[in-house]
Amino acid sequence: MIARLTPRPLRGEIAALPSKSQAHRALICAALAKGKTRIVCGQTGQDVEATVRCLRALGAEIEYDGTAYTVAPITVPAQDAVPDVGESGSTLRFLLPVACALGVNTEFVMHGRLARRPLEPLWSELRRHGAVLERGENTIRAGGKLAGKDFSLAANVSSQFLSGILFALCVMGGGSLHLETAMESAPYFDMTCDALERFGAELIKEETLIRLASGSLQSPGELAVEGDWSNAAFWLCADRIGGSRLTVTGLDPASRQGDRAAPACIDAICAGNAVIDCGQIPDLVPPLASLAAFCPGRTVFAGAARLRLKESDRIESVVQMLKSLGAEAGALPDGLWVEGQRCLPGGTVDACGDHRIAMAAAICAPGCEGPVTIRGAEATEKSYAGFWKDYVNLGGCLTWEEEP
Repeated sequence: MIARLTPRPLRGEIAALPSKSQAHRALICAALAKGKTRIVCGQTGQDVEATVRCLRALGAEIEYDGTAYTVAPITVPAQDAVPDVGESGSTLRFLLPVACALGVNTEFVMHGRLARRPLEPLWSELRRHGAVLERGENTIRAGGKLAGKDFSLAANVSSQFLSGILFALCVMGGGSLHLETAMESAPYFDMTCDALERFGAELIKEETLIRLASGSLQSPGELAVEGDWSNAAFWLCADRIGGSRLTVTGLDPASRQGDRAAPACIDAICAGNAVIDCGQIPDLVPPLASLAAFCPGRTVFAGAARLRLKESDRIESVVQMLKSLGAEAGALPDGLWVEGQRCLPGGTVDACGDHRIAMAAAICAPGCEGPVTIRGAEATEKSYAGFWKDYVNLGGCLTWEEEP
């Protein structure tokens, strides 16, 4: 679908939607725990739905009433499963090790760019522990069963690999994970550890070693998913663009989410000539880059090389999105730069099948002189199913057209 946005300030108050990252982890822990768990979680997106769908395929029973999930854990794993992970990298990286630990013959089905995103060194480590893995064009077949409880992984590729191993160790009754390098996206790994501890896991954390003393998880009964800083960052940035005035509620400044750094980054960019280290907060780059296009001086985003492996090559797609709207921007080996100006002409953007590019383009509209047209605008449903409804409720002027 094509979204056409007429420049207009956004005004009002909006509640942060539930944290996608925390929802993934809570659902997986609940599926591996003893007893039923009620997870309070309102509006979600396709990625969380993918995790629910895959956990059901592996043997969990999950019901959703629009406000909360009720999860009955996996007691008898499926013998054979064909879980569809959609385009959710988190779902695949968390549940591939779990399926291998359960010993389920599994064929994961992938969509979009996910099939081309790397799985090393997780792939080799799972095979070293007994998993039988085969990669097709859009599938991954997993068989065998993990043996041994001592795992070792480089920690600078994806924290999701590390989280997946911890979930597998819960199935295996405990074990250890050695970190071969310094960790990137450490806050996301901390969220996994917090989720496991909330379900009663005993974790012993050393500098380069994580020990899971017991894999037995216990349901806490009920828990609520906190507000999502990653998606809220789009509204927090929009608040500084084109005379918009927005308030976001339901965010915890003390959250484990790394993207709680958004307000500090926003202040630095608005002050001018900022250099933002994105090593721990790569998901903030699209909204922050949109904001930077309207702020004084040149903003440099560094430490973001992993953005090339997202739903799009997110360095190139952010740069092209901004250039399409009339901004000055360019790619760097590990990030990008954006030259600020008072307003942009507007133009047509290709969302590149990437939810964060579509939302980043949308928040630019209030600061543009002419209309902003977004091709593939439905990509927002991956993480924020109600984004466009919220955009209109905040005063945005939006019309839809079918793709030619």
